[in-house]
Amino acid sequence: MTDSLGPRLKVGVVVPSTNTSAQPELEALRPHQVTNHVGRMVIGDDSMVDEPGFDHVMHSIRNSTHPAIKSVVSCNPDTVIIGVSPESYWDGPESHERVLASMREAAGGLPVIMSPDAIKAALGAYGARRIAVITPYLPVGDDSVSRFFKDSGYDVVRIQGLGMPSPAKISHVSQSELRDVIKEIDGPDIEAIVQVGTNVAMSHVAAVAEFWIGKPVISNNTVLYWHALRQNGIQDRVHGHGSLLSEH
Repeated sequence: MTDSLGPRLKVGVVVPSTNTSAQPELEALRPHQVTNHVGRMVIGDDSMVDEPGFDHVMHSIRNSTHPAIKSVVSCNPDTVIIGVSPESYWDGPESHERVLASMREAAGGLPVIMSPDAIKAALGAYGARRIAVITPYLPVGDDSVSRFFKDSGYDVVRIQGLGMPSPAKISHVSQSELRDVIKEIDGPDIEAIVQVGTNVAMSHVAAVAEFWIGKPVISNNTVLYWHALRQNGIQDRVHGHGSLLSEH
């Protein structure tokens, strides 16, 4: 017997408790008979304006991620999305496999989807190497993200942080602010724009922006869900949310 509402795929999603964007954005991307099931990492809305503050937020995320994963795997999902970005980039590509392995262990061996793998898969599908990156962070976070992509072999032509001072404040970035930053970092010298940070509500803006800049705009929540679907054999073309889901 299979789950009556999600017979094709049940997706576990783990996000920080401060995150109010990932759940509604991922819910809008669901194909027929695919369901999402959310667990939350309990963290405070602490300051990220300097390195000690950012380190404190990272410590809170690390301490709460495994309990959140275990809370969601009890509903027997087929795969688990880890909907948090700083943990993925903070220590560089060398540590990513170790972090991923620890997440899989907490998930009881289930497939785990994290941002670096999803973004690499998407950039590979587009054949893009020269990128501009949007983050929700101040420079202390931007530097780690830029270094991760460069160490992974990408040419980071430009990176722009949105300067959000705490995890919950990230969700306050408006669509007009996102439009403006896309215009600011775009140029003929890049092949794709990548946005990291799952509490940035950018799925809709990214899809629209592709029409007026003529190149891929990869939003964090969309790419995570796309990768989860494709890695689990769901090939549905989901329209209205950008070229990644509708063409790849």
